[in-house]
Amino acid sequence: QVQLVESGGGLVQAGGSLRLSCAASGRTFSSGHMGWFRQSPGKQREFVASISWSGGDTYYVDFAKGRFTISRDNAKNTVYLQMNSLKPEDTAVYSCALGFAGWPTSGYSYWGQGTQVTVSS
Repeated sequence: QVQLVESGGGLVQAGGSLRLSCAASGRTFSSGHMGWFRQSPGKQREFVASISWSGGDTYYVDFAKGRFTISRDNAKNTVYLQMNSLKPEDTAVYSCALGFAGWPTSGYSYWGQGTQVTVSS
């Protein structure tokens, strides 16, 4: 069984930065692709970014390009999301997910509980 635990969320002013972490337990972490998703109140969950099992390929949704960077450290079973130039519309609960098919935006089998990111104007 795989467990994913996010951390690093918080309150930040517009223009600021946050680095989210997602720590995974389980031996299958390094064989799967990892993704970050977010959900705002009243909205559907949306894809943010994904990284392949090796870390060699990344994929971003348009609003994340140039501002967010996804990375992973398989030795630490951890994936990161560096978020810069944050905007109030980035306010959401951010969740990580682990998948083994359908890279980059689908095929996720395991999900974390999420971490709240709030960007004040």
